[in-house]
Amino acid sequence: MKFRLALLSSFFVFVAPAMAQDGELLEYQQEIGGGIGLSSYWGDSGGGLMKHPGFTGSVIWRRNFNPRMVLKTAATMGHVSGNTKNEFFPTDPLDKTATGGTAAPEVHFGRNYLDLGAQFEFNFLGYGMGASYKGLHRWTPYLLAGAGVTICFGGGGKAAGGFNIPLGFGVRYKLKERLNIGFEWAIHFTTTDGLDDNGQTPHLKDPYGISSGMFKNKDCYSVALISLTYDISPKYRKCNN
Repeated sequence: MKFRLALLSSFFVFVAPAMAQDGELLEYQQEIGGGIGLSSYWGDSGGGLMKHPGFTGSVIWRRNFNPRMVLKTAATMGHVSGNTKNEFFPTDPLDKTATGGTAAPEVHFGRNYLDLGAQFEFNFLGYGMGASYKGLHRWTPYLLAGAGVTICFGGGGKAAGGFNIPLGFGVRYKLKERLNIGFEWAIHFTTTDGLDDNGQTPHLKDPYGISSGMFKNKDCYSVALISLTYDISPKYRKCNN
């Protein structure tokens, strides 16, 4: 009888901590994955939400500091396009006639861009699975803001680049313990005016003669992205039992 009690006690001493490590105390600090979606141009020729959409692809890495705060870095490549149809752009932006000058020919453009950036994401709900006493949820909406670099090229225009500031929102859902799906939309404010350059004259650079600043009178683009990521880098907490 004493031998059985000793054996049972030994089982709990060695097995219980292992079960704690394999259970709800296990957390993951990082995610890797990718996403696909659509990009749209916002600039001098108008543009708008999903107007002339172009394909976008992204490679994603996330660092999860806690269930509410996340740092995401991504390399994104996409395409934007547009035209000046039904819009008036003068051949001389400084023309002082009553008519505003002579209308410029219609301009069409299509450009590729590469976006390398990082953004901070704030989850409205504690994101995760298990450990319900911690208030974790399998889904959460979030807000995002960050900074990055945009390089645009192709379409007959000169290569151009500048900084960008993304602002947007999204929602994430855990399909499984380590598998996440998400959707986000963000508009990227850039310091470049080269997204609509097609190499022709006139191209859409200060078409009304308005002076430009760092972000004033520059081009922007929006990105709507569906992503799939996988949790890596497990973190074990000390079992207090």
